[in-house]
Amino acid sequence: MRELPRQLTADELAELFEGRTRLVERLAELEDPLGRAGDVVPGLPEEELVEALAAHPAIGARTGLSARSAAEQGGDADPVVLSELAYLNQVYEEKFGFRFVVFVNGRPKAEILDVLRRRLARTREEELETGVLELVAIAKDRWTRTT
Repeated sequence: MRELPRQLTADELAELFEGRTRLVERLAELEDPLGRAGDVVPGLPEEELVEALAAHPAIGARTGLSARSAAEQGGDADPVVLSELAYLNQVYEEKFGFRFVVFVNGRPKAEILDVLRRRLARTREEELETGVLELVAIAKDRWTRTT
């Protein structure tokens, strides 16, 4: 497992975060960007957080995934679970105005459905912060797994 780096370029961070967003640009300016990301996120404007979430693929998506996202989301493809994920993702986005993001990495999609149902009961503010912190956790995990 790799240590968290002291410095990363915007391009390296964009690969970890699934896109070159303003969050990525801000983090690229910092020493220890992945270590400090959790401290930076709460002070960022809402539109930057929503932009960062929008760059990440939807849970259960079958197309348009990066190789990393496809591997992390796994291959379990129960059509009933995928259909419910698609529906609840839509409900979530309509309720909160941004994409549902959760650290998956191999967890079964049925387990993610339970997480999604619980998070639908939360406030928008809680979800915005949680979603971006989950995005940071994904980026950290991706870095430590890269060889």
